[in-house]
Amino acid sequence: MGREADGAVIARLWKGELSALGILYDRYGSLVYGIAMKGLRRVSEAEDLTQEIFLSLLRTRSYCASRGSLASYLTTVTRSRVIDRLRAQSTQKKYLNQWHHNQAGVDAATPMKHVTQQEQRALVRAALTTLNDRQREVLELSYYAGQSQRDIAEQLGVPLGTVKSWARRGLLQLRKQLDVLREDS
Repeated sequence: MGREADGAVIARLWKGELSALGILYDRYGSLVYGIAMKGLRRVSEAEDLTQEIFLSLLRTRSYCASRGSLASYLTTVTRSRVIDRLRAQSTQKKYLNQWHHNQAGVDAATPMKHVTQQEQRALVRAALTTLNDRQREVLELSYYAGQSQRDIAEQLGVPLGTVKSWARRGLLQLRKQLDVLREDS
């Protein structure tokens, strides 16, 4: 008996046969891992991404055999996710470097500057409480947890455009609230 076609294995997977996922992993796991490892250069990240790619086959059902081979699809998806992760890491490094740079000035701050910073933090916390739950959650995940909007969309199970919209509206509302709170102070 010959090897079962990828399309048939995918169809079994989408019907709920989890053993099909193992077959696909055996066939393409080294391909996906190799691409992930080459791009990310860290074993743990490459392993995480490999697992994520195969689980996405189960969740997203975005593979279409008429558009190309499963190997091509997995190669494209993996490269795209590697690029996303590298961009997110770059953004996180940029914010960390900026934070470290700003912290150098905080240590040398006068007591009056320290009080002013505490007041500003309190204003921001107060303004955040005026946002709706989704806007506040997106902004907190983005700025406090350092997550990308794509990661937030995945975590919340909503489209990326929705997350972007919530973030934009939240930031505009936050700006208005901070202006109001500063005027009241």
